[in-house]
Amino acid sequence: MDNSITIRTVKNKKDLNDFIDFPYELYKNDPLWVPRVKVDILHTFADDNPFWSHSEKILLLAEKNGKIAGRITGTIDRNYIEFQGASVGFFGFFECIEDFEIAKKLLDSVKNWLKEKKIKVMSGPFSPSTNDELSFLLEGYDSSPYVMMPYNPAYYHGFMEKFGLRKSKDLLAMIVDLKNIPEERYSRLENKIIARTPGVTIRPIDFKDFEGEAKRVEYVYNNAWEKNWGFVPWTHEEFFYICKSLKPLFIRDLTLIASVGDKPVGVSIVIPNYNIVFKKINGKLNVPGLIKFLYYKKKIKELRMMVFGVIKEYRNKGIEGLMYLRSLRSAIKMGYERAEGSWVLEDNKNIIQSGERLGAKVYKKYRVYEMEI
Repeated sequence: MDNSITIRTVKNKKDLNDFIDFPYELYKNDPLWVPRVKVDILHTFADDNPFWSHSEKILLLAEKNGKIAGRITGTIDRNYIEFQGASVGFFGFFECIEDFEIAKKLLDSVKNWLKEKKIKVMSGPFSPSTNDELSFLLEGYDSSPYVMMPYNPAYYHGFMEKFGLRKSKDLLAMIVDLKNIPEERYSRLENKIIARTPGVTIRPIDFKDFEGEAKRVEYVYNNAWEKNWGFVPWTHEEFFYICKSLKPLFIRDLTLIASVGDKPVGVSIVIPNYNIVFKKINGKLNVPGLIKFLYYKKKIKELRMMVFGVIKEYRNKGIEGLMYLRSLRSAIKMGYERAEGSWVLEDNKNIIQSGERLGAKVYKKYRVYEMEI
């Protein structure tokens, strides 16, 4: 019965642990689900996360007959509102058993919270922002997600539509089989691009100057993605915070910076699909988990092309292609077999067509929803 459903705010450490642990119960029989590292979620919600210096949040749990049955967050990012010029708030971290009444109460709670804050549009899922994990998996339920990509039951989409949310944007993931791309083809393409882009250098990241490199990548990111759907520039504090957390995941020859003279103009960040390892450690990065991480990461054969962009004035000069080729050539030499490019906007025809020319194909689709409130 509806009156057996209660929604309560996360107020203490136990509530937060319940919030983090709920997916383990929800997905316990789903072999494709990959648990996130719990400490990373704690860092996301920590008060010292610079994101919260310009944002506010609410974390909610749903209970049915005294048992946790769902969760959700509400987020207001004032930087996003100012940059986009739109009164938009987010829901995120949505998880729910297959019961629409619970989903409705969770979504209603965030909608009402946003309305009280004078927000006009609710969009999501953003967990917690457009610079983090976002969207629901829509197509491609035959394989596990790659690292830092979402996964969810298919019935979530029915919940969203029944609640009144509508499609805002679809995002794509493309996959390429590296074993089927001959080295000689890479060499020919690379030579052609180099001839068209004199003065451009592409080099691996220098970990000895990590803070300086983070500033260069930040400059490219905040300029290259400026006109993209949903974009909001990182603050320097936010960017360095996330770079420090991701540093252990970076591979030198797969993290590339393109420059013209001393000016950074492009960046490509490709990381191993650590979800292969995260399945083994079950969200726990304790001593046994760390030992498993170090052991199983050597067995990863898949990559995620996570960040890839060139600032506006240097686009369409071949720099994108050169970084792409250098990354994949390095990946092949290291023994990697597949690479996922994600996410790609559904209307970014240039990237989609460029990927297809090099053998990539769309194999997963994700959806973001919105509604006026």
